[in-house]
Amino acid sequence: MKKLVLAYSGGLDTSYCAKYLSHDENFEVHAVSVNTGGFSKDEIQEIQEKAIQLGAASYTSIDAVSNFYEKVVKYLIFGNVLRNNTYPLSVSAERIVQALEIVNYARNVGAGYIAHGSTGAGNDQVRFDMIFQIIAPEIEIITPIRDKRLSREAEIEYLQQNGVDYAWEKAKYSINKGLWGTSVGGDETLTSHLSLPDTAYPSPLEKEIPKELKLTFYQGELVGLDGEKSSPVENIEKLSNMASKYAIGRDIHVGDTIIGIKGRVGFEAAAPLIIIKAHHLLEKHTLSKWQQYQKEQLGNFYGMLLHEGNYLDDVMRNIEAFLTDTQKNVSGDVLLTLHPYRFELNGVHSPHDLMNASFGSYGEMNKGWTADDAKGFIKILSNPGKIANYVNKKL
Repeated sequence: MKKLVLAYSGGLDTSYCAKYLSHDENFEVHAVSVNTGGFSKDEIQEIQEKAIQLGAASYTSIDAVSNFYEKVVKYLIFGNVLRNNTYPLSVSAERIVQALEIVNYARNVGAGYIAHGSTGAGNDQVRFDMIFQIIAPEIEIITPIRDKRLSREAEIEYLQQNGVDYAWEKAKYSINKGLWGTSVGGDETLTSHLSLPDTAYPSPLEKEIPKELKLTFYQGELVGLDGEKSSPVENIEKLSNMASKYAIGRDIHVGDTIIGIKGRVGFEAAAPLIIIKAHHLLEKHTLSKWQQYQKEQLGNFYGMLLHEGNYLDDVMRNIEAFLTDTQKNVSGDVLLTLHPYRFELNGVHSPHDLMNASFGSYGEMNKGWTADDAKGFIKILSNPGKIANYVNKKL
């Protein structure tokens, strides 16, 4: 039999692929799911049981949460990456690491084929196929849903005809949860004017009493919450559990897809938004204005390339090296307050804070220069404007 690795989530599309490829196409299907956050042990067990029932020869769950952080999330924080100043790249960032893990697994087991359940209308087909083709061009990519242009109804009918009758009723909202946020799709996101109702978001408002919080960063990484040190991944998970009870981090992102059409997606990303904004505030205190300017350009560029599946381009490693170098002095505490539906950044404590009072306070008395120094500086600074004004007035 032909050995095939299937990127398997347990949903309708990948369930169809598992049954169709093993039953009709006579592949030896090895189902693989990659956990980049959001899967419990019970959910993984349920996914495994379904995969075997559908005809998979084996099932493997790969824990890639730490790998996801080290390869991608860390640099999204360093770069303060929010696509269109809104979206923390929750799902698109996950897909890159999932694709890398799947193709490595396929090569390790000697599979000649990789399959995934992407349709022909979304971004994921591009992200998966690009990673697969670049790393393992010798492996053939199989995409039944895309190639056969199947509707949801057709997939359900096929599965029922072959003795698979799970509860495939379409949920009102599509939820995709991971370490770096949760995407939310529904009828409203297919329009340009409707907002998602409160019930669409998985985390309801549970707490209303404001809570003060301290985030501790060391060289750009979140290493502590309220004085308790832990790994960045554990801190992200703890902060997510804490802040989601305040229903923080809800929004709708409007952006350009890789295939050239506009798209809307809702999301809930309490921890990512808090971390990025807190990290950015700390950088305002610890980095020069030109570091901040250059970081903003490269951070946006990094996020765009990542979103569009270009993770393997060498320029990404160049940008990562730059972003890492900028974090040498980004250490200290950020103080904030959690409120229902929002958070407030209060200030920072850092040994690298460039608001050093020994040189003077903004808008107050200067200590590092004289009045004549200031006048001379301003006079020289105004020279280009004076010259341009003089020349152009005479024309």
